Amino acid sequence: MIDWDDVRYFLAVARGGSVRAAAGRLGVNHSTVLRRIAQLEERLGAHMFEKLPSGYRLTAAGEEVLELANQMEASSHQLETRVFGRDQGVRGLLRVTLAPPLATHLLMPDFADFARLHRDIEMEVLSSGELANLTNREADVAIRVVYDRKTLPLNLHGLKGPQLFGGVYMSRDRLAAWRAGAPDPIRWIVISSHGIPDWASEGEVHTTGVPFRITDGEAQIVAVRQGLGMTTLPCFVGDADPLLARVPGTDLHMYGTVWLLTQGETRKTKRVRLFTEFVSRRLAAHAPLLAGLSVSRD
Repeated sequence: MIDWDDVRYFLAVARGGSVRAAAGRLGVNHSTVLRRIAQLEERLGAHMFEKLPSGYRLTAAGEEVLELANQMEASSHQLETRVFGRDQGVRGLLRVTLAPPLATHLLMPDFADFARLHRDIEMEVLSSGELANLTNREADVAIRVVYDRKTLPLNLHGLKGPQLFGGVYMSRDRLAAWRAGAPDPIRWIVISSHGIPDWASEGEVHTTGVPFRITDGEAQIVAVRQGLGMTTLPCFVGDADPLLARVPGTDLHMYGTVWLLTQGETRKTKRVRLFTEFVSRRLAAHAPLLAGLSVSRD
C-alpha cells in the first residue's frame, strides 16, 4: 500500500523543484522530506528524482507517478470537500484568506467580534500576498479585491461586496510644511515591485527627489508618516490614519470590488455560512470608507 502522505511529499518536491521548497510549503524540516521520498521510492522500487545542481528533476518513473499522484490529490480534495459540506455543526476550523492590508487595517475588529460570538469556531486567518487555492482546501473563504469579475474562477461562489478606491497621500505635517514653502525634497514612496501606478498624479504637490523604495505595505505607511513624500494607498488605510492627508488636486482610483468567495460544498457548512453572512454585513457598513467617502478632501 502506498502512503498518501508520502505522495504529498513527492508532489511538493515535484512542484517546488527542491527539498527546501517542499519543506517550506509543508512546514516540516529537510530530513522529513528526504525520508518520505525515500519511503516512496522503496515501496515503488524506482527513483523518483534526479538530483542536479539546479534542484530536483523528475526521472521517467517520476513523471509517470506524477500524473497518478495528481489524480490521487484531486480525489482526496473531492472527498474532503463533500464530507466537509455535510458538516452542519458550528464547532471546527474555519480558514480565511485575504490580503494583509484588509486584515490589518479593516477587518480584524470584525473577525474579533465574530470569534466572540462563535466561541466554538477555531479561526485561522491566512494573511499574505499569495492566493490560496480554495479548490484544494487551502482555505474555506477568500476575501479578494477583483477588478474584472470575468477573472473569477467559474467553480467559486461569490458574494459581491463594496467597491474599493485608492488615493494619493502624504503626512499632514509634510503637507503643512509644503504649504509654508519648506524646500525639503518630496519623493514618491513606492513598493519596489510595483512602481508608481499609471493613474497616480502629483496634483498640486510636485515631487522633487528620487523615489524612495520599500518592499512591503506596512513599511510604506511608516515611510509616508515620516514625511518622506507621497504614496498611493487604499482609502480605508489613508483616510483612517490621523497622521495622513490626501494630496490636494489628486483623484481617487478604483482598485476593484471586494468579493467573498467560497467553493462547492464548503459554502454549505454552517460555520462558513455564518461567517460569510456576518462579514458581508460588515463590509456593507464599511462601504463609505472603502469608497473614500468617509472624509472630505483637504
